[in-house]
Amino acid sequence: MSQLAPATSLHVDVRLTLDRFSLEARFSTTSRVTGVFGASGSGKTSLLETIAGLRRDARGIVRFGERGFHDTERGIFIRPERRGIGYVPQDGLLFPHLDVRGNLLAGSRRARAAGRDAEATMTTAIELLELGPLLKRGVGSLSGGERQRVALARALCSGPRILLLDEPLASLDLPLRRRLLPFLGRIRDEFRVPMLLVSHDPVEVVALCEDLLVLDRGQVVARGEPREVLSDPAVFSLADKEGFENILPCTIRENGDSTCRVVLLTSDDREAEVELVAEGKASPGERRMLGVPAHEIMVATERPRGLSARNIIPCRLSRIRPLGSLLLLTATIGEGLPLVTVEVTEATREELGLVENGPAFLVLKATSCRLYG
Repeated sequence: MSQLAPATSLHVDVRLTLDRFSLEARFSTTSRVTGVFGASGSGKTSLLETIAGLRRDARGIVRFGERGFHDTERGIFIRPERRGIGYVPQDGLLFPHLDVRGNLLAGSRRARAAGRDAEATMTTAIELLELGPLLKRGVGSLSGGERQRVALARALCSGPRILLLDEPLASLDLPLRRRLLPFLGRIRDEFRVPMLLVSHDPVEVVALCEDLLVLDRGQVVARGEPREVLSDPAVFSLADKEGFENILPCTIRENGDSTCRVVLLTSDDREAEVELVAEGKASPGERRMLGVPAHEIMVATERPRGLSARNIIPCRLSRIRPLGSLLLLTATIGEGLPLVTVEVTEATREELGLVENGPAFLVLKATSCRLYG
């Protein structure tokens, strides 16, 4: 897990009474990107608002490095604008009377007041989020994706010590969310600013986060490495309506007129190739992420023949756990690759004789696989 210096550690120990339950969160993190995952209404936004200073009625402690933002016992409460936090709410909240450049300059004023290099930060944010052609446009003329990129850039222009992102892509449709995912990755990689990312989308969490908290009715119910945490049936069921999607690192081998072939990146010299629908901008040798929904994967105990599905991958079933009326299979397909999660019925397990540590084959339709990044 990549960590930042101890001076950038975030410590939270807070309690906040909400309408239907009480938020009680206690954690510390030094990860570059810490995810906060959970179903809608689980207290994720309230947690971020407490850290940002927008919930003064919260009790407890919020500390970043050696600086205390909030400590009710010691009577400490730092106003939101003085915390050095870049906060991006779900709707972005751009200034409607300003054009894009004006919105970015509004953020830069906070950076100058804090003695930071506002001009260099603004230049980097514009380049990173590809905002050059939009600078003179009014925010009312922007698309949803453009508005979110501007909101992210404005937060970065303020020169934040920590960045809080409250489901920054949630208001967008699924294809647009996937197209904007690399922009969040660029922010993570180019800015040495710790981030707390709220999401109920497993793809965002796996692609971006190194550490993950799971909230359910205001309580932290799980914590750890995202792929491991999300494979827990209790957490798996909290995924949003699009369902859980496996994310696997891959390299483009060939991109033709109708199909694209990728190779999964193993560390044991095994090669697992996957064919999917052609990807217009993918070039051979380029590294990407392959997404495969858990409910779209079929399982076989013998190598199938005569199928329309294009991909048959040998695996070993490492775990079989109940998931409501279904079962959750966890499969290993190569050394160094993330585990693959599959949904099946109890009848499937009985008919096929599926057992833990037993060999099997994963069958993937080309039309079910997607490339990201």
